[in-house]
Amino acid sequence: MSDQQFGFIKTDKKFIKLHYNDIILIKGMGNYVEIMTEGGKKYTYYKSLKELIESLPNEFMRVHNSFIVNVTHISSLEDNHLILPNTKVSVGKSYRTCLAEALSKRML
Repeated sequence: MSDQQFGFIKTDKKFIKLHYNDIILIKGMGNYVEIMTEGGKKYTYYKSLKELIESLPNEFMRVHNSFIVNVTHISSLEDNHLILPNTKVSVGKSYRTCLAEALSKRML
């Protein structure tokens, strides 16, 4: 299953196909998540961040108690904030080391 390029979510009584490379950010809201995609679309989905991160490909990383980001969409890291298209996300203290390791693997 590691070669999957898309997944389905159920929202508004229908199944929607989402390509993983289109997902920029996933925000946790209790038992729900809000998935933000390229083009500014947002989808609300009934699943916790903890459950969701286990089913996502390696490009996704939890960077805060409330956020999962697609590492391929990170524009820059300034202080303790990730700059993504149209948004800025704080990096939690407990996630900084893991994020630094992941980014160092992608250094040129």
